[in-house]
Amino acid sequence: GHGVVPSTECSVGELLDLGYVMARDTVTATLKIQNTSSLTLPFSVQLESLSPARDRERQKIPSFLTSPLQRTEIVGTQNYNGFSVFSVSPTEGKIEAGTSQDFVVTFSPDHESLYYSDRLKVLLFGKHTAHEIQLKGAARDHPMFVEGGVPLDVPVESLAVTSPVAPQEALKGGKVPPLSLLLLLEFVEGSAEPARAEITVGAIQSPLLAAKKAVEFSLDSGPELPRAGFELAGPRGALERGQLKRIGVSWVPPADLQSSDPPLVSALLTLRGDITESYRVLLMARVVSAP
Repeated sequence: GHGVVPSTECSVGELLDLGYVMARDTVTATLKIQNTSSLTLPFSVQLESLSPARDRERQKIPSFLTSPLQRTEIVGTQNYNGFSVFSVSPTEGKIEAGTSQDFVVTFSPDHESLYYSDRLKVLLFGKHTAHEIQLKGAARDHPMFVEGGVPLDVPVESLAVTSPVAPQEALKGGKVPPLSLLLLLEFVEGSAEPARAEITVGAIQSPLLAAKKAVEFSLDSGPELPRAGFELAGPRGALERGQLKRIGVSWVPPADLQSSDPPLVSALLTLRGDITESYRVLLMARVVSAP
C-alpha cells in the first residue's frame, strides 16, 4: 500500500478579524480550505466556545492576570442571549482531492463589547487538527470607534447586564466622563527620526444606519503640546461609513528637557456621530538608549 499525508491550505492565517459592527447587526466572512492531497478528506469544524471542557476552562484565573503578553482570552465575550456570537457553516462534510470548500463565518453580537473572540478548529478524520483560527470582533452601540495607544481597560466583561441608569444621569448633568487613551512615544537617543504613534478613528458601515450622516472628529490641543515637543498630523476631519483615518503624533525632545521629568500632556479627542463622544488622550514621551 501507499501512505498518503493529508494536506490542506487555508485562505486566512491564524487570525480572522471581523472588525467593528453595530450591536445586534450581523456580518459574515468567507474562508476557503483547499485539499492539496490526492485523497478525499472528511472534515468537521469545532468552536472553542462550544467545547465540552469550556466550563472547566472558565474556572481558571484570567490570562491577563497571569501573562502580560496575552490580554484576551481564547474565548472572550459571549452573547447575553445564550447563542454563540460566532457560527460557522458547514460544520462537517468531505473535500474531494484537488477541490476546495468555502466556510462562512457569521458574527452576530447582541450587545456592545470590544472583546468578542473564539477559536475555530478544522479537524480531518475526526481527530487530526488541520487549522486553528482565532476569531475576533467588536461591537458598538454607536457608529464610530477609536483604536490605539496602551490598553488601559480590563479585557474581561462582567456577566451581569449593566444598567444604563448611570450614563443617563451623567447626560442630565450635561457632562459625560471622557474615555481615556494613553500614547507612549519613545525617542531613540541620537536618532534623526522623531518618535511616532497614531490613533485610528473609524466609522462603521451598517445597513442599520442612515448612509448620509458622516462622523466628524477633532483632536484639540493647547499650546502645551508644541511646547513639550509634540506635533499632530491630521487632527481633524470627517469619515464616511466604512472609512478609517489616522491621527499621527510625533515627538522630538525639546532642548530644555529634563530626563528626570518626562513630559505628560493631554488633548481632547471629540467624535460627533449620532452622539458626541469624548476621549482624553494622554501623551507620554521618554528618551531611550539605542539598542
